[in-house]
Amino acid sequence: MEICNASDAKREFGEILLKAQKEPIGINKNGKPVAVMLSVSEYEELQFLKAQWLKSELQKGLDDLQADRVKNGQDVISLQRKRITNAAV
Repeated sequence: MEICNASDAKREFGEILLKAQKEPIGINKNGKPVAVMLSVSEYEELQFLKAQWLKSELQKGLDDLQADRVKNGQDVISLQRKRITNAAV
């Protein structure tokens, strides 16, 4: 992934937009990463994958509830939080 600083991105915005159609472009400010510019198709794909993952995790919770692996809604929420936390690591 190409990285540029915020002032270059501002000055060369049109060029950065064109590059972002081919690959994500990282943008740093004061030497720290602050954003990534990507194409609409990549963004939509990420949103789709995120929604699919969330549906899958919710289904796991429902399956646990139906299989009596949890006893109440709070247990489902706690279990899902653990799964989400572990998946993020």
